[in-house]
Amino acid sequence: MVKTFAPRLLGVASATVVALTLSACQDQASQGGAARDYISAVGSSTVYPFATAVGEKFAEATGGKTPKIDSTGTGGGFERFCSGVGGDTPDIANASRRMKAKEFETCQANGVKDIVEVQIGIDGIALGEAQRGPGFKLTDEDVYKALAANPYGKPNTAKTWKDVNPALPAVAISVFGPPSTSGTYDAFKELILAKGCDANPEMKALKDSDKDKHESVCTGLRGAPFYVEQGENDNLIISKLDKNPTSLGIFGFSYLDANKDKIKAVPIKGVLPTYDAIADGSYPGSRPLFIYVKKAHVGVIPGLAEYVAEFLKGAGEGGYLGAKGLIVSPKSVADTATANAQNMTPLNGGELK
Repeated sequence: MVKTFAPRLLGVASATVVALTLSACQDQASQGGAARDYISAVGSSTVYPFATAVGEKFAEATGGKTPKIDSTGTGGGFERFCSGVGGDTPDIANASRRMKAKEFETCQANGVKDIVEVQIGIDGIALGEAQRGPGFKLTDEDVYKALAANPYGKPNTAKTWKDVNPALPAVAISVFGPPSTSGTYDAFKELILAKGCDANPEMKALKDSDKDKHESVCTGLRGAPFYVEQGENDNLIISKLDKNPTSLGIFGFSYLDANKDKIKAVPIKGVLPTYDAIADGSYPGSRPLFIYVKKAHVGVIPGLAEYVAEFLKGAGEGGYLGAKGLIVSPKSVADTATANAQNMTPLNGGELK
């Protein structure tokens, strides 16, 4: 969910305040009164392990300070990123979904005018279970019927997976997942839940006739004990599955890939979340990953442009982030990302939904 901010900068005073803020940033890159000579990034827990790996490589290569990266969730990251410009605000927002139009508007209202969007690769929304789990095989429609608060507009009464589909195990519906501030949460609703809902022709038609109602019916989630939020720590979900072998977990592919000894993937419509299936789009839960950069901070915060370049180096074909589960973007997408990073091309907000 996106929280709005009261605009800090208004009218003629806006230009003056922005100029003063940037001037202060240029003079001392101040944060809390101290000189800020390091990069600050916030956002997605999915992007976090990639961003920290890049930060270490960047520090080794340049001799600069290791960037400070906070795992706040995509939505929380955009809130902080869009709060203004200057040394007390982040330079980068890590995101496991694209920036929303409302978030872009908040940025603009708070003086964050030139935002550079760089897609760093592809990830998948994975469903997993403990190695000793029952061996779920699901469709996106099964997941929707199990987790929607009001499937097809009626209150959800299903308690076991067998209630959802007679072919599934008669075990309680129990899914550990990310909170509403997470990009993984948003992507799960869009890529799995909504698609399962739209398998019903009436729901698909509703999307055109009443978009708000469609969103409510198709993406509204049940609460505990059916869907239990676990915060911005995907490793916590993995540990929960080990203790609850009939439960499912939702997380990014990279976490699944890094914990094969503890958990196994659940196929969706017969397709497992493998590197190749996510890369070619045959897996239903494929999604892009991004970083967003404040152009106003480039050339002010030491090494910011170089850090972005290092990110793309690690994310490229044969790059070191592949070993951590990041999937390489198609060439045309990667070329656009490189051009955006090299030229610091501002994002066109009109492209966003």
